[in-house]
Amino acid sequence: MGKLDWITEELKELKEKGLYVTIRVLQSAQGPWVVVDGKRVLNMCSNNYLGLAAHPKIKEAAIRAILDYGVGAGAVRTIAGTMELHVELEEKLAKFKKREAAILFQSGYNANLGSISALLRKGEDGVFISEELNHASIIDGMRLSGAPKVIYKHIDMDDLKKKLEENKDKKKKIIVTDGVFSMDGDLAPLPEIVELAEQYDAIVYVDDAHGEGVLGEHGRGIVDHFKLHDRVDFEMGTLSKAFGVIGGYVAGPEEAIEYLKQRARPFLFSSAMNPPDVAAAIAAVEILQKSDELVKKLWDNTHFLQKGLRDLGYDLGNTKHPITPVMLYDEKLAQEFSKRLYDEYNIFAQAIVYPTVPLGTARIRLEPSAAHTKEDLQYVIDAFEDLGKKTGFLK
Repeated sequence: MGKLDWITEELKELKEKGLYVTIRVLQSAQGPWVVVDGKRVLNMCSNNYLGLAAHPKIKEAAIRAILDYGVGAGAVRTIAGTMELHVELEEKLAKFKKREAAILFQSGYNANLGSISALLRKGEDGVFISEELNHASIIDGMRLSGAPKVIYKHIDMDDLKKKLEENKDKKKKIIVTDGVFSMDGDLAPLPEIVELAEQYDAIVYVDDAHGEGVLGEHGRGIVDHFKLHDRVDFEMGTLSKAFGVIGGYVAGPEEAIEYLKQRARPFLFSSAMNPPDVAAAIAAVEILQKSDELVKKLWDNTHFLQKGLRDLGYDLGNTKHPITPVMLYDEKLAQEFSKRLYDEYNIFAQAIVYPTVPLGTARIRLEPSAAHTKEDLQYVIDAFEDLGKKTGFLK
């Protein structure tokens, strides 16, 4: 037996259990319709919520930045990689989020990895109190920290209170939660979390990756949605979803952000965001500051799609967001749905299965955008009706 034969066996097992992920290749710009593996399909699984990934103003900003600043940043931020564009974007993000300051990272993943691991380190008198369904980047940030963590049950405030009470004597208590849970579309009960944090003198760190550009006034996110600007300590956001670009950031008190610039490892040891990406993100923030038209269109499309699917009898869980989990439960059925939607209906919608979600909770996760038309979404509804009946899932 060869030393890598175990890989062959594991891949075979994934395929047999319906857990093998088929990676499709896009051959066009992100948009409501895309070319995938040579085929024009309706794109229903992108995080490009506002359709900004191919927006003319954003593309123009990136092109201008290449001409003025080149392609690469050339260094880490603390040596020779901080350009005036980075400073401008950090200032604009802080203003957009109604916070004192912001720090840029190369991705949302790096933002969590760097910030969470810097806020509490191994050997300190402290503990992370982490939501059960937190994103992998939060989990990895806590792992990198080496500090202890406890986990509270999903959106269970009684359990959060219990965990806070059990750790009330710790010097640092950091509650870390997603704002929007990316597989289910439900929201963290942020007002209740903040109240408990204040009661127990705990720090609140919110990952708002899927709230940016979607929730709150002009898409300012979940903290704005609940009007908690002065009561949440750290807001992490990503520039790769609703903003349509790449990168991540954390916004918060000025001194705390300055501390992260001294301690967050991805900021210190990985090259800065490239000029065209930074300029594109600046343009995206400016578009949202100027108008909430795209946010309103996103929600109009969301309500249309979700009502149509629920009327057919599909379970969409407890989503309060454009994230639309069409629950099929069975892993093999979910994979079959995804394949047949692509092959028979020209709809690109990936199956979400274990380990991304627990066994027995497989689903097709649909994501409408502001760029979709009502005709696009009605076509999706009709396809799910037809396929649901063909497979026997809908009676």
